[in-house]
Amino acid sequence: MMRPDMGLFLAMTAGPTPNSWLLAIACFLARNGPWLSAGLMGWAAIRHPRQRAYLLALLTAAAVAAPVAHALAQLLAFPRPFMLGVTPAYLPHGGSEGLPSTHATVMGLVALGLLARPALRRLGLAAALMALATGWARIHVGVHFPLDVVGGFLLAALLLAAFLAALRHLRAARESALPAGAEPSHAAAAIAALHRQEPLS
Repeated sequence: MMRPDMGLFLAMTAGPTPNSWLLAIACFLARNGPWLSAGLMGWAAIRHPRQRAYLLALLTAAAVAAPVAHALAQLLAFPRPFMLGVTPAYLPHGGSEGLPSTHATVMGLVALGLLARPALRRLGLAAALMALATGWARIHVGVHFPLDVVGGFLLAALLLAAFLAALRHLRAARESALPAGAEPSHAAAAIAALHRQEPLS
């Protein structure tokens, strides 16, 4: 199977004669990128307590993004590089399809979600760099093509847009349901907490 990103993949992958120290870094990132991303969200919750409701909602969206990416990959059925015999797989991996990358989808959603919140944008930049580094790593170890990673980031952007639209809809529903001067319910107050500091633009 000839892919349009094959040349870029061959330039990025470790290939049959890998550089040992670079491969070690790639394997670490390819395995642990999502955990680093989750740790960054935990750090954000500690440093920004007023953003915890938003971070919890974002974490839920990221949990939903993973099965969405898996289902789409099964539908598209694009094999991974090692399945085509293009390169060895330096990271043990099953034979599931690779486009879009679930790692790129989930980590991209977290990064974009943090960047969408003014108080969290510095952490969002760190999360974006982490997502890009993990995407490179999974290409380098032979479990993804570049377009798999790009597809994951594009899916993350679409899912984030849906997530933000849902938050806006919940906020609008809360505001329209409250009579003038009425006290919000606990559920409405929780929704309002998502927007208290930085209303979504």
